[in-house]
Amino acid sequence: MLMFDELHRRGHEQVTLLSHAPSGLQAVLAIHSTVLGPAIAGCRLVALDEDLVLKGALALSESMTLKAALTGLNYGGAACVLISPENLLTEEGGDAQGHAREALFRALGRQISHFGGRLILTEDVRVSGQDIAYVAQETSSTMGMNTDTAAATAYGVYRGIKAAARFTLGSESMRNVRVAILGVGTVGRLLAELLHREGARLSVADVQSERAEELRSQLEVQVMGVDELLDSPCDILAPCAFGYSIRSQDVSRLQCRLIAGAEHHPLSRTSEELAREAGIAYIPDFAINGAGLIASARNLSVEQAGEQIYGVVSRIAALAEQHHKPPHLVARKLAERRIELIGSLGRS
Repeated sequence: MLMFDELHRRGHEQVTLLSHAPSGLQAVLAIHSTVLGPAIAGCRLVALDEDLVLKGALALSESMTLKAALTGLNYGGAACVLISPENLLTEEGGDAQGHAREALFRALGRQISHFGGRLILTEDVRVSGQDIAYVAQETSSTMGMNTDTAAATAYGVYRGIKAAARFTLGSESMRNVRVAILGVGTVGRLLAELLHREGARLSVADVQSERAEELRSQLEVQVMGVDELLDSPCDILAPCAFGYSIRSQDVSRLQCRLIAGAEHHPLSRTSEELAREAGIAYIPDFAINGAGLIASARNLSVEQAGEQIYGVVSRIAALAEQHHKPPHLVARKLAERRIELIGSLGRS
């Protein structure tokens, strides 16, 4: 990766490496924008190499900026991606009090405190409310410790799918609609439960096949391999995996009419264009997976936050239909226009 070219292309304000050897802290903190307000940083814990951690932080922080703008929040976007330290795995089994985890996140909190009010940390993949509570012992720049963000995110995606289906499939009813869910971790599983309750015909796949098998023991779903799922005919493909799960070479295989799911950046810019050429509507992550953020920022219930996502996606889909534009481009334009207009007001 040509790092500075990537920073300039995406418009990032700052990228910082965080390190604390005793706790095992190694993290990339990317601040994309503070134009609308303090940057909210989703904090996730990963087992990736350094190049992928940087790439992920840059993409996640940009998505957070667009998400906050599109949902009317006065926040910017950032991301904090931690490389999971070895001692977290070796010590946790015999460490009932979670001292290794406490040390890791308190070390993170101390470093975040130096950013003052410019940055706010909240939970993301493999980071819990308790982890953020550890961070909060060292800094007040936290959000969402008492919000069930996974439940809010899943419900928002469910409502967003229904809003998009009204325009792409002609009805928002999910009864007998074929939905393929790629990735059934916490959010993917909750989404499956909501869709199953409404009578959707579900097929699921996960790189950790035991997750899909466990879901089959609870719900009426068809379990497939990941490649088999991508090749299977369906109405809606709901990516809920870890990121970039639909590669550019995969798009020609897809037999769906709509892509809409919880996953952060499931498609690259190239994949988005290929989906458009294939006649597949794509609701981008920053338009549909923001209910957890909304619930945290506005202190709303899962249902209230989900209804706001329904409204956002309905507006995007209606404008896309009216102007004959792809919904993912309409969503980005709406977010960027709000940043431009509100940013022009200057600081109060």
